[in-house]
Amino acid sequence: MTTLTLAHPDSTVHEATAAAIIRVLEANDVEPEIVVGPKSALSEMLKSGEVDLYISAWLPDLDADLLSDGVQPLGHLFNPSACCCISQEDSSITSLADVAQAGPQLSRVITTPLSLKDQVEHMAATYGLLDVGFSINVLEDEAALAFFSHALSNNDCVLMPLMQPCFLFHQGGFRILTDPKAGMGPEMDARMLLRPGLSDELDRDLQDELDELMLSTKVINAMDFAMRTEGLTADEAAESWQRGKLLPR
Repeated sequence: MTTLTLAHPDSTVHEATAAAIIRVLEANDVEPEIVVGPKSALSEMLKSGEVDLYISAWLPDLDADLLSDGVQPLGHLFNPSACCCISQEDSSITSLADVAQAGPQLSRVITTPLSLKDQVEHMAATYGLLDVGFSINVLEDEAALAFFSHALSNNDCVLMPLMQPCFLFHQGGFRILTDPKAGMGPEMDARMLLRPGLSDELDRDLQDELDELMLSTKVINAMDFAMRTEGLTADEAAESWQRGKLLPR
């Protein structure tokens, strides 16, 4: 095959992941065509064969509905996970189990990205936070990230529900809270999805190379940071990573 149609949702994290995979394809003389759109539409295109490769499904929980008949997972790119953080790195709070007893310095409003609404509601119920005066304020994802960035720059003390990978983890300045009751859910596995029949058509060496590609959340965090704060394109961020310029070797 000389061309492959790749699809990914419209987010910098998925764009960064796709850019790293595109470099593998181009090194194998495969020209990628890119489709970006809502997950539901891309799922239908994958099922019907209009899309060859979907990047990336977070399994088994978040994107299980993408696994329609004949769609084949490939590779293990990194391990996404939802977590709750506190915006002060030196905070005495280290665990979600301690949040209910926190003093007044911690805001009782849990600003929450829309994509993490279900996880945060489950976490708040698991740790009894609503019973002690906490509330959940849901914002669109980008608005929530902007709120967290502002809180970090102002040294405000707030809870930060985040899905990793995300550029803020590369930026730092906050503490990831332990989650002894798994209130934010389990770690996931980011995998590529092949359209029905593609595995039989794809060059075996290329398929093996894609299957063995490992990126890590740290790599995607750094690429996302470079794209959002340094003005790099996804391709430039992928090249910087490949050349060892984004992360220390």
